[in-house]
Amino acid sequence: MSNPVQELETVRDWIRYAVSRFMAGGLFFGHGMASAYDEAVYLVQHTLHLPLDRLDPFLDARLTATERSDLMRMVDRRVNERIPAAYLTREAWLGEFRFYVDERVIIPRSYIAGLLPDALDPWLPEPAQVQSALDLCTGSGCLAILLAHHYGNADVDAADISSDALAVAQRNVAEHGMQDRINLIRSDLLSNLNEKTYDLIISNPPYVPAVTMEELPAEYRHEPAMALAGGEDGLDAVRTIVKGAARFMAPDGLLVVEIGHNREATEAAFPRLPFTWLDSPSGEESVFMLRRDDLVGAR
Repeated sequence: MSNPVQELETVRDWIRYAVSRFMAGGLFFGHGMASAYDEAVYLVQHTLHLPLDRLDPFLDARLTATERSDLMRMVDRRVNERIPAAYLTREAWLGEFRFYVDERVIIPRSYIAGLLPDALDPWLPEPAQVQSALDLCTGSGCLAILLAHHYGNADVDAADISSDALAVAQRNVAEHGMQDRINLIRSDLLSNLNEKTYDLIISNPPYVPAVTMEELPAEYRHEPAMALAGGEDGLDAVRTIVKGAARFMAPDGLLVVEIGHNREATEAAFPRLPFTWLDSPSGEESVFMLRRDDLVGAR
């Protein structure tokens, strides 16, 4: 029987082989990569320590025996164990920002990331005036770090119920040099926050409905269920946030929450709230925005 480790000699060979394995294996690509090809290229580049923004110069480069063994191990684990690529490489990207990830946190892929900062400009025209911000359900800390980058004058609090997730967030905060800007808080949603008000609160809470949780592809089952499961209709955490957020918002404060494909259920749950739906580059009507006055007025 032939041995593909010996027969696959070049970068081009290995990308083709990985694509074929991924397609034949029926893998699911929902963690930052759009296709088998994109993921194959990324895993080959990462494993071979090649720059992620350049492929052509290396396509016909021949691999060493050690490199071929490393690639086969990576491809086998992706196919046989259905481990998302980000957990295999211990990194995820939001635009130009790299974050450390492991199985203690969900893999960063928030629609909110695509909104920062330009999509909020109509409501926050002067970014320098944002003095305080909160990232609720911070997970890996990725959105808190984006907030700190985009709003240079803001002190950012990042809250999560999971101490494991906060350990990952702490690592990312340190790697981005944000220790003096970002404060990590262990809190079950709003329950353990200090008496502080924020100009901007963002949240990517658990919002997957129970029936969808039961049908998730195998790749998602490597992620912490508590970071995904949103209860029967997906809105358990959203209800808590909407009902309690006004207390922590500055007079002109904004609340921005990601709810996935739950717009209809969200509007039905809060018929008096004048939601503004924000269209991110990667998802329409998956993120709503409310002003503090909207929340207070609907009581």
